[in-house]
Amino acid sequence: MNGRIASIDAMEILDSRGNPTLRVFVELRGGVRASASVPSGASTGAHEALELRDGDPKRFGGKGVQHAAANVIDIIAPKLIGFAATRQREIDGFLIDLDGTKDKSRLGANAILGVSMAVARAAANSVGNSLYSYLGGTEARRLPVPMMNVINGGAHADNSLDFQEFMMVPHGAPTFAEALRYGSEVFHSLKALLTKLGHVTSVGDEGGFAPKLRDNDEACDLIVEAIRAAGFAPGEQIAIALDPAASTFCAAGGYELRKSGGGSRTTRQLIDLYSQWSDRYPIVSIEDGFGENDWDGFRALTAKLGDRIQIVGDDIYVTNTKFIQRGIAERTTNAVLIKLNQIGTVTETIEAIDLCRTANWQFIISHRSGETEDPFIADFAVAMGSAQIKTGSPCRSERVAKYNRLLEIERGLGNTAQFESPFVRA
Repeated sequence: MNGRIASIDAMEILDSRGNPTLRVFVELRGGVRASASVPSGASTGAHEALELRDGDPKRFGGKGVQHAAANVIDIIAPKLIGFAATRQREIDGFLIDLDGTKDKSRLGANAILGVSMAVARAAANSVGNSLYSYLGGTEARRLPVPMMNVINGGAHADNSLDFQEFMMVPHGAPTFAEALRYGSEVFHSLKALLTKLGHVTSVGDEGGFAPKLRDNDEACDLIVEAIRAAGFAPGEQIAIALDPAASTFCAAGGYELRKSGGGSRTTRQLIDLYSQWSDRYPIVSIEDGFGENDWDGFRALTAKLGDRIQIVGDDIYVTNTKFIQRGIAERTTNAVLIKLNQIGTVTETIEAIDLCRTANWQFIISHRSGETEDPFIADFAVAMGSAQIKTGSPCRSERVAKYNRLLEIERGLGNTAQFESPFVRA
């Protein structure tokens, strides 16, 4: 019967950092084929599903994924032959049971996710649908506002910035295409500004610039200046979003801003800093402002600023419904970052999103710092009706591949495409 899985294969490829990752191929009876590539994170949450690496120091410094590929070929593939590709939930549940661990450590979350994503794409191809309309149905027509990483720091760059991502958010644009234009123009405006000030304009893992600045404040100052220089209104047309990734500078009893020389900060002092910045800069979102175990810090920040800006949890939730349920019950944040490879299957990711919807929380579909050219998350964002997507700066082809795919989707939707800001405009 056409539409049933005929074969599954996998191979080791390279991600955007030059490290190995996995590509999975699915072929259906009748000849339909599809593939999917798995991303990899640098700053990862402690409770993420396990990315299986070989550990052989003679290959890629131990980061090879031949074991994960073998698990796809030798263990997963024989079990899934004959399954109807359109039965995504059943297939994902079977993969979870086949692994049998809480963190997918036996087969590897990279092996499981690669199969899950490739099956979804093959199923869409088999019924003649785009991936976004197959997963999201006929109502899937909302394009997400891009959160574009333009200055990198933290674990993503070798510079003087403690905070990992300084993003611009062109939420005041009328369409996704115009939002991308806004972002590209400000990106080049920022490059010119950095060059004028004598800074290098090399980029970090996610395509943002990685200058050695005086402190974290200067990064926000420069973005605001670049927005104005490009002819846009800070706040109203283009806002700022932050991802401090505070787990990376969390220390016993507080936080150490070592890279910038900013010294030690308590949770309360960080809250005061974020509050001052929210008054000073057109900030609409702060992600991972505290370490992944500092639930009290997140709650306190949400209580103080949550009615004004978006407070996002990433490492604290790791796209896991168990942690998101706790966050909802305790009012820990008001938004969740969604990453497919944190949890390991398409179905579990959708369940996490459904939980956000029930709480009326925002959710942001996100890339990883180690990406591939696969634009899966672009389709996924539209399928889920996500108001926001994080997929890096408007440079580096593995990031731009997602933006270009969103341009294609918006063009295909024509005048039925929807694009609107999830933020209250200044």
